[in-house]
Amino acid sequence: MARYGMVIDETKCVGCHACRVACQNLNNLAENEAYNHLEEREYGAFPNYSREFLPVQCQHCDNPPCVKVCPTGASMKLKNGIVLVEKSKCIGCKYCIAACPYNVRIIKKAGYIEKCRFCIDFIEKGIKPACMTTCMTGVRMFGDLDDPNSEISQYIIKHKLKQFKAELNTKPRIYYRKA
Repeated sequence: MARYGMVIDETKCVGCHACRVACQNLNNLAENEAYNHLEEREYGAFPNYSREFLPVQCQHCDNPPCVKVCPTGASMKLKNGIVLVEKSKCIGCKYCIAACPYNVRIIKKAGYIEKCRFCIDFIEKGIKPACMTTCMTGVRMFGDLDDPNSEISQYIIKHKLKQFKAELNTKPRIYYRKA
């Protein structure tokens, strides 16, 4: 079975928010709700000024703190590595929100917690996640991390990519190429 992951190449991100809007539209999220967001960083002073964007979403960790603290089992990790929330089991206690160091979960009006699902319905049909297909600059790459010959595995090795907040030992399955 595939174990899915993603690469985010910060060197290509222009801060257009197409990934966020695609996700919002696909998941019927309100304008103020998002499963992914952009962290903006500014460096220097005019005229030697630069700006970088860091796309952040659920990291679908191999050691997910959100799953460990969930009292009902609503937060769970599938065999393919995708971390999901089963809304029928969620009691809205917010333990998973407190445990997640990436600040990427939201509380729905109905009281349950939700987050990025890596577009699981799409990938089960062989379609790439919406955030990836709408990106005009090719920031994201998606695939099987367990296949050493997959494009994503080769890219991670070639560029010696790192994980966001790797020091927390959550073992995120999203790798970043830094600007």
